[in-house]
Amino acid sequence: MNSFKEVFEQYQWDEIKARLEKVTLSEVRNSLRKTNRTLDDFLNLLSPAASQELELMANITRTLTQKRFGKTIQLYAPLYLSNECQNICTYCGFSLDNNLRRKTLSDTELMIEASVLKSMGVNHVLLVSGEANKIVGVPYFQNAVRLLKPYFSNISIEVQPLEGVEYRLLHEEGVHSVLVYQETYHQEVYKEYHPKGKKSNFHFRLETPDRIGRAGIHKMGLGVLLGLEDWRVDSFFNALHIDYLQRQYWKSKFSVSFPRLRPAEGIIEPNFIMEDKDLLQLICAYRIWNEDLEISISTRENENFRNHIIALGATTMSAGSKTNPGGYAVDKESLEQFETSDERSMEEIKDIIKKSGYDPVMKDWDSVYSGT
Repeated sequence: MNSFKEVFEQYQWDEIKARLEKVTLSEVRNSLRKTNRTLDDFLNLLSPAASQELELMANITRTLTQKRFGKTIQLYAPLYLSNECQNICTYCGFSLDNNLRRKTLSDTELMIEASVLKSMGVNHVLLVSGEANKIVGVPYFQNAVRLLKPYFSNISIEVQPLEGVEYRLLHEEGVHSVLVYQETYHQEVYKEYHPKGKKSNFHFRLETPDRIGRAGIHKMGLGVLLGLEDWRVDSFFNALHIDYLQRQYWKSKFSVSFPRLRPAEGIIEPNFIMEDKDLLQLICAYRIWNEDLEISISTRENENFRNHIIALGATTMSAGSKTNPGGYAVDKESLEQFETSDERSMEEIKDIIKKSGYDPVMKDWDSVYSGT
């Protein structure tokens, strides 16, 4: 197949929703008894019926995660480069229609922010920006990676979807992984959330991971914005996407994130409320279906949830996060993309991880292993 679009068009949102509602407890238990599970099993484990087996699912998840990843949690921190954005998105603080002071880090400011992160012990940095190609385009990202590469062993990016040749350029510079979220796979309402800008092109965004895969990026991260549409249906399509990508780009690694809609300037309220127990079920469903998938938990989540998820499936966590450009030192008053919930420091999170019997890992990859 040329892209995931061909797979995606074989499925209908309403049909998946109906299937989820019809899953029985017997089907859930059959899926839990298996050792090799399919997307049909993932659907069963997502279903409302599966919530009745959440304790068993959590125990299986703990065992599978320790078997594959050991008792370790990889730690990283985001570094926001710019809040410039040419999209209107109804759920994002950086949206073009929000009247806010825009900021893009200069080289000097970038290095000041980096020095603060280094003092926190950070070795894995995630570069994040709004989507504004003319201001923060590929040349800006190339320069940022060149400046930061001597200081961080692992550089990931979460920026606007790019063309394949642009991903190859960034891969050559030393970008280790790329995160891109479809936000929602509900094509019929996607435009309502993204009324203006390049992000309103549903299929261009949908095919972005294919371009990332063809560029040979070491790892890619996917996810949906939990709160826009029915989380069970959206998550099935996200897993469908990951399943396709793992088969098509088998040399790459994959991670999944679980951003729940958080307060931000000028955004909509969530259409669907996702409780903590729902998020736990979703994390368990992913792990039980796919033992190799990395599971990332951000500071969007509250302290209590993050404390407990350490032993229940998480493999990667952010800590000490600032979601505004310059937020660590340069410009602490610039507008955040969203409010964080867990505001504990990196050291505090490391201590929590250790008290849970796990090891915090600050460096899990080095560019020397890939020859970059």
